[in-house]
Amino acid sequence: MTQTRCLGVTLLLILAAVLHQGFATVAPPTTAQTTAAPHKEPGRPEKGNYKVTSSNGTTCLLASMGLQLNITFNSVSQNKTVQDVVNLQPNMTKGSGSCDPDNATLRLSMDAEKKINLTFFFSLNTTTNKFHLSEVSLSAAWPDMKEPFSADNASLDYLRGTLGFSYMCHEQQTLNVAQDLSIDTFQVQVQPFGLTGDQFGAAEECQLDEDDMLIPIIVGAALAGLVLIVLLAYLIGRKRSHAGYQTI
Repeated sequence: MTQTRCLGVTLLLILAAVLHQGFATVAPPTTAQTTAAPHKEPGRPEKGNYKVTSSNGTTCLLASMGLQLNITFNSVSQNKTVQDVVNLQPNMTKGSGSCDPDNATLRLSMDAEKKINLTFFFSLNTTTNKFHLSEVSLSAAWPDMKEPFSADNASLDYLRGTLGFSYMCHEQQTLNVAQDLSIDTFQVQVQPFGLTGDQFGAAEECQLDEDDMLIPIIVGAALAGLVLIVLLAYLIGRKRSHAGYQTI
């Protein structure tokens, strides 16, 4: 019995170590910033809902997401390069855009103290019927900037989906646009092509969401396997103990 208990404890310790290592592996890596300014983190951004209509008045693009901008710029007040994090505020943001058969654009403009113009470009591969976010452009003018900020990247491959379906991702994602610009997205659902009316098509979930659902399943299966192993070890040990007391 003592050996059986020791075996159970050992297996529990091994499982705990493996699970700890697994969670450490899936945790998103942190990237050290070379120069950062002390600032108050804005917290999780509010989710905004945006719609683009075509020339005939039909909805051709739907998007629902929270957006957080990470911008590195030259500061007037600190006289050095700093990093700032700003949430796009839906109640102060105007959405517009345009749609073509294989290209769609969503423009988001915030004309507050920190003027922001953010544009997402989506492309559709008509051969494979797959779409993706192919380009992001940002211009900004803040009081503390020495000069207006601008960044653009036309070779991106994010938010991939299938024509007629919407792309969905509840987990936080980081879109690396340029060396001085990245965009964190929260609770994204977007469909730039193949809409029928004002409703999203069936959602295709991102890999991050699938992984998040898979971890509890793996942990549950591992715990069930451990319980079975300990139970079998107990039964075998008990059987051997009874056999040892049989008289000849």
